[in-house]
Amino acid sequence: MRLAAFLSLAVAAAAVNVSNSDPFEQWHGPKAGDVRGPCPFLNTFANHGFLPRTGKYITLDDLTNGLFNAVNFDANISAFLFDFAISTNPEPNSSWFSLDHLTRHNVLEHDASLSRVDAFHGHADIFNQEAFDETRSHWGDIVNVESGAAAIVARMKTCKSTNPQYSLSQLGEAFILGETAAFISILGDAEALTVEKTRVEYLFQNERLPTELGWKRPEAQFTTDILVRNLQAVAVEYQKRLNSTVLRKRGVDYAERLMNGRARVF
Repeated sequence: MRLAAFLSLAVAAAAVNVSNSDPFEQWHGPKAGDVRGPCPFLNTFANHGFLPRTGKYITLDDLTNGLFNAVNFDANISAFLFDFAISTNPEPNSSWFSLDHLTRHNVLEHDASLSRVDAFHGHADIFNQEAFDETRSHWGDIVNVESGAAAIVARMKTCKSTNPQYSLSQLGEAFILGETAAFISILGDAEALTVEKTRVEYLFQNERLPTELGWKRPEAQFTTDILVRNLQAVAVEYQKRLNSTVLRKRGVDYAERLMNGRARVF
C-alpha cells in the first residue's frame, strides 16, 4: 500500500512538472530588476519565458527561437526585427538588445501608440488604459483591417492635437501599420484578417497570451510574404482614412509606397 501510494504521488508530481514546463502556461510578470518595453507582444513573450524573462541581452538566437516557439514566426521575420531592434541599443556594434532599449523615442518607438502615451506625456514602456480605451472603442466584437485602420488614424488625430511635439517618422508609420497587421494575423485568422476583440484586449492589457480564451499557437508559419500582404491590406484602409484628414501631407504617398513594396521598412 505504501509503495502504491508513493508511486501515485510520484506520477502526480511528474504530471504537474510536465504541465508547469509548458511556457504557454508558465506566465509571470516582471520581477524587480527586469525590464520591459513598448511592444506588448515582446513583453508577453518575456513574461512567458519564450524570451529571457529579464527582458535583457536578447540575441538573434533568442529572438528567432522565441518567436518560432511562441507564434510560429519564420527566421526571416525574426532577423528583420532583430536588425531594427539592435539599432536601439546605445552600445556600438551590439549583438543583443534589451526590451527597454526599444523605448528610445523615434527610433522604433513612436507617437500615436495604440496602448501607450506619447513620449512627451510619459513612458512608453508602461501600458496606458486611457490610450488603449480610445483604440478599442473603434473596434467591433471582431477586429478587421477596416476597424484596425480606423483606430490607428483616431490615435494619430488625438496625439497630434494633444502633443505639441508630435511626430511620426516613416519607419514609425510603417511599424504602426505592421503592428496592427501582426496582432490580427497572430491572434486571429491571417487569411480572413479578422480576430476576436477579446483576444486582443486580453494580450494588450495582461501582456499574456490568450490561451484562456481558446487561442493556440498558429499551425501555419507566419512569413515575411504574409506580413507584407497583410500590412498592405491595413495600409489600403489607412490610406482611405488619411485621404479624408489633414494629419500629414505625405501620408497618402507613403501608404502607396507601402502597398507597392517600396518602403524602406521592407
